[in-house]
Amino acid sequence: MKRFVYINDDSFQDSFCDNRISNRKYTILNFLPKNLLEQFSRFMNQYFLLIACLQLWPLITPVNPASTWGPLIFIFSVSSSKEAWDDYNRYLSDKKANEKKVWVVKEGIRNQIEAQDIHVGKIVWLRENDEVPCDLVLIGTSDPQGICFVETAALDGETDLKTRVIPSACVGLASEQLHKIKGVIECPNPDNDIRRFDSNMRLFPPFLDNDICPLTINNTLLQSCYLRNTDWACGVAVYTGNETKLGMSRGIAEPKLTAVDAMIDKLTGAIFLFQLVVVVVLGFAGNIWKDTEARKQWYVMYPIEGPWYELLVIPLRFELLCSIMIPISIKVSLDLVKTIYAKFIEWDEEMFDQDTNTPAHAANTAISEDLGQVEYILTDKTGTLTENSMVFRRCCISGIFYGNENGDALKDAALLNAISNNVPDVIRFLTVMTICNTVIPVKSIGGAMMYKALSQDEYALVNAASQLHMVLISKSGNFLQVNFRGVALQYEILDILEFTSDRKRMSVVVKDCQTEKIILLSKGADEAILPHASVAGQQLRPFIDAVEQYALLGLRTLCFGWRELDEGEYIEWSRMFKEANSTLTDREWKLAEVCQKLEHHIEILGVAAIEDRLQDGVPETIETLRKSGINFWMLTGDKQKPRGQLLFLNGRTEDEVFRSLEMVLRTMKITSSEPKEIAFVVDGVALEIILKQFKVSFTELATLSRTAICCRVTPSQKAQLVELLKSCDYRTLAIGDGGNDVRMIQQADIGVGISGREGLQAARAADYSIGKFRFLKRLILVHGRYSYNRTAFLSQYSFYKSLLLCFIQILFSLFSGVSGSSLFNSVSLMAYNVFYTSIPVLTCFLDKDLSEKTVMQNPQILAYCQAGRILNPTTFAGWFGRSAYHALVVFLVTMHAYAGEKSEIEEVSMVALSGCIWLQALVVTLEMNSFTILQHIAIWGNFLAFYVINSIVSTIPRLGMYTIMFRLFRQSSYWVTMILILAIGMGPVLAIKYFRYTYKPNIINILQHQERSGGPVYAMGIGNLESQLRPMDSDLSSLSVTQSKSRNTVHEPLLSDSPTATRRSVGPSTFEFFPSAQSRLSSTSTYNRNFKNN
Repeated sequence: MKRFVYINDDSFQDSFCDNRISNRKYTILNFLPKNLLEQFSRFMNQYFLLIACLQLWPLITPVNPASTWGPLIFIFSVSSSKEAWDDYNRYLSDKKANEKKVWVVKEGIRNQIEAQDIHVGKIVWLRENDEVPCDLVLIGTSDPQGICFVETAALDGETDLKTRVIPSACVGLASEQLHKIKGVIECPNPDNDIRRFDSNMRLFPPFLDNDICPLTINNTLLQSCYLRNTDWACGVAVYTGNETKLGMSRGIAEPKLTAVDAMIDKLTGAIFLFQLVVVVVLGFAGNIWKDTEARKQWYVMYPIEGPWYELLVIPLRFELLCSIMIPISIKVSLDLVKTIYAKFIEWDEEMFDQDTNTPAHAANTAISEDLGQVEYILTDKTGTLTENSMVFRRCCISGIFYGNENGDALKDAALLNAISNNVPDVIRFLTVMTICNTVIPVKSIGGAMMYKALSQDEYALVNAASQLHMVLISKSGNFLQVNFRGVALQYEILDILEFTSDRKRMSVVVKDCQTEKIILLSKGADEAILPHASVAGQQLRPFIDAVEQYALLGLRTLCFGWRELDEGEYIEWSRMFKEANSTLTDREWKLAEVCQKLEHHIEILGVAAIEDRLQDGVPETIETLRKSGINFWMLTGDKQKPRGQLLFLNGRTEDEVFRSLEMVLRTMKITSSEPKEIAFVVDGVALEIILKQFKVSFTELATLSRTAICCRVTPSQKAQLVELLKSCDYRTLAIGDGGNDVRMIQQADIGVGISGREGLQAARAADYSIGKFRFLKRLILVHGRYSYNRTAFLSQYSFYKSLLLCFIQILFSLFSGVSGSSLFNSVSLMAYNVFYTSIPVLTCFLDKDLSEKTVMQNPQILAYCQAGRILNPTTFAGWFGRSAYHALVVFLVTMHAYAGEKSEIEEVSMVALSGCIWLQALVVTLEMNSFTILQHIAIWGNFLAFYVINSIVSTIPRLGMYTIMFRLFRQSSYWVTMILILAIGMGPVLAIKYFRYTYKPNIINILQHQERSGGPVYAMGIGNLESQLRPMDSDLSSLSVTQSKSRNTVHEPLLSDSPTATRRSVGPSTFEFFPSAQSRLSSTSTYNRNFKNN
């Protein structure tokens, strides 16, 4: 489908929407029903609503309905208020954008209107630093070359200025003509692809006689970009309002479910089933007691014949009584502490990048605990592990290597002499470096030459060429000027064959104005250039060797080619190129097919090597994270030849790839039990075949290897690899810095973006953004681990406190004729859930079992989080048993203490409730590992508040607790009962903890002891850590089901000091792609982290 936009013609403006932007989710009229519908789409909310509605039936409700309706309304009000506030802020943002003043052309005169009144076809006039109000096709600029500069950071996050050019049909038009221009633009219907705009323009006479002019994304100004370094520009509105590319890209990201949330859902389901069993059993028993015993008691007053639903009354009472088994406040509590976790990440000064003044940012506040359970990290290389600051280092021209001796070709005397002597191949090599790019030369105020480049590669090449006396001076329209050693050279750019991720090369067709020759200049990856070299007699082996040698040094390589074209051949090809360039469907594919017809028989000039240095702290960060048991996969679009224990998976046909995969897989299986580690390397061509034909075998290989390098992979392949690991039930983290990493980042369980030189597109698409790769260590080990531990405790404690009260209610029912009566009144139940037990535990966000320094020095302890040691069915069973035991203690001690006294039911109820509060204050205190003033205030202040609040309530006669607390205060039996409850309830818990800490401590206990004793916790050897972690295999095997995962049991570092390690080596040297760090993990310091069975 396509649309026709008539330029400067008001008669067609009503065919499309206006430019009013609306990002609001609600309106005043639909807010309440729509928000309630969303909230009640969740099972737990539906469940609590059903319970609340059942409590409105007086015959079955054991308590006042306010005990459920109060918390339910409070929780819904909090969620609704947050939604309303967020939507109101969106409304204010939309209002500000819609009412912004802009200039448009109407009847040949410029007028100022509000941005929301722009219609498709209008000519919009922009001044420097103006924001683009809608998607425009550029038709004029103040620059004589017809170019302008735009900042697209708000659109794609890329901070470098981009150049936009007017279509060829508009070249030479004066600003007065632009006011009166008429024509039609044929373009696709609105879409969200900000990289493509395949359209055509036809201007009506007298401007141009209906010739078709192809348009691309380079001829557009997209909404939310800013005009920079250009006095003015104007364009035709083609997409407006929510139909702009930015508007079509907006949407709510699919929520990610963390491993902890998934476990909580399973535990909630288990509790719900247990609750149903309890309800059925007690309901059945209650009906039997009613028919056999209750009717004999005169005070019960059951009717002889009841209604038809009589059998349902007691079961429904127990359903209402047991509904508190599932804590209604757990979601709000978790959301609150998770928001605080995210703030801790943003407030962390140690993750603030001083170089760029960039703090860490948490865009997703719901998945912090997943950081502590990461098992695989998939990382981009350029800009993520490296600085993305390219420097031209070496080159090979016509088989001669330059820069090998001193590591800098720019200072190589041999190269400088070749340039001085005008060696033809060297001059042509420099010509390709200078011309075959999209760099724009700009003169500064001081007269110095500056270059605006879309990629760091191009900037490095053009800058290096200028230092070698081949200086790009200017680009004016289709002409560019080069100065070579004082001689001005002029070239006419006839066509540009643009780079794409599929072609992996770029070419330009130029006309040498000095010789009138037409030349094809090409540069690209070796596999995209070398196969197209067919010049008779040219030996390619030197260039292949150069690529191999430079790749071994970790340098980026580009091959340069040259071909002189026959004029007739070019004219025929140009006709096909223009035809393909003007099609609206499959333009990119058709252009690639036409380009292939010209890019052949290329004469290879040489190979350029560009250095992209590692960021500070990258080797140490990778080594530390690998010690913690995290596997690393590097996914890059570059060619890599790393050294060390590697298996290479390659091939160009299905048979070759199958044999290679079979060999690698067999080798991995043989060596998986030996104390060493072998990584595998796969390239993009082989990977494409594998993902289509041999996915099952490759999945098995992925689970056997802790390290993989995937070279020459496309963005879609990166996302496919993430999905493959997720299908094996691994927790994945993807980290990158460029737009090509966005799909991988969004696909992973956790996406981390780096705010780097390639812009903010990855950072904006990610769950977390950081300034440097080295901050990932702290993000995972400190914030991830703390978040997991705190969330695990909070979720299990929430169930514990609810189960404790519910079990007391069940025990009381056994002493009250199994009638479903409640021991506690409605006020106590509501206050118990909202105030007495929720506030103390919420301070768990400050709890630290170990100091940050100890955690960073002992990364192996992350294995406890990865294995789910703190939150799993076994640990939950412990909390479940504790709640049942404490309920039994509270109920029996209370009943025994007050059985012989003539006590009111409210008095017994308050004694039991007091016992619960005393127990839980001690439980929270016991489970906390560190304390701050805020925690003490929350725990003990809340404890005192319990007595203050109930004392106040005891002064109000109509609340049913009149004078009760004052009577209890005067009874010594009350205080003796509290002491007995604490002694009996906490005694066994303290004894078990003491036994475990003293006689069977785990590594956490040992480190805690060393911290408290003031010893040097960092001095603990790796071997000691191993001895503590090894028993975890057998411990965990009993906690979960058997898995099919087979993982390498060896944890060797990613880095190696071995200078003798060679490619394809299977010797004792370790993986050696990254530069060596100062410290290394001992070859004996390995432990088995692969104990997670699920």
